[in-house]
Amino acid sequence: MADSARIDVWLWAVRVYRTRSLATAACKAGHVAVNGAKVKPSHVVRVGDEVRATLAHEKILGVKALPLKRGGAPEAALAVEDRTPPPPPKEETPAAVLRDLAKGRPTKKDRRDITRLRGY
Repeated sequence: MADSARIDVWLWAVRVYRTRSLATAACKAGHVAVNGAKVKPSHVVRVGDEVRATLAHEKILGVKALPLKRGGAPEAALAVEDRTPPPPPKEETPAAVLRDLAKGRPTKKDRRDITRLRGY
């Protein structure tokens, strides 16, 4: 292990991205920030830095170690401190209005009720 590593190599080694080219592309697109600043793929990361990577949601990771090669998942877990807050609880949606399907097409009153319920 070294005292610094490229950010794209580190993201790939700790299994944030499946391939190094995906990690490089994410850095070029501005989806990766180190200590609050968006970085290029060649940016150097050190132990103690905070990395924010945007995938489907933002992941906040602390750098604990600098593996230079991609190892197994247990090794990757030792190199990362996951600081991502838990997702907010899902909001409960109101129950859908169910009507008897055997009645056929909705009447004009049914359509107005459906429209009022949906908020159009």
